[in-house]
Amino acid sequence: MNLTTKDMITKKLLDAQEMVRDFEMLSKQTEDKEVASLFKNFAEESGTHARELQRLADKYRRD
Repeated sequence: MNLTTKDMITKKLLDAQEMVRDFEMLSKQTEDKEVASLFKNFAEESGTHARELQRLADKYRRD
C-alpha cells in the first residue's frame, strides 16, 4: 500500500490525537501519582505532535 504524503500526515494526526485522549484518560484512572504525571506529560507531548501535524495537514489542504 502506497500512501501519499497527505495520507501519511492525516493518519499520524489521527494517531497522535488518539494518544492524547488515551494518555489523558489513563492519567486520571491511576492512583499512582508518578504514573499519572508521566501519562499527563505524554498527553501534552502527543498534543504538541498533533498540533504540528495539523499545521502540515492544513498546508496540504491549501495546496
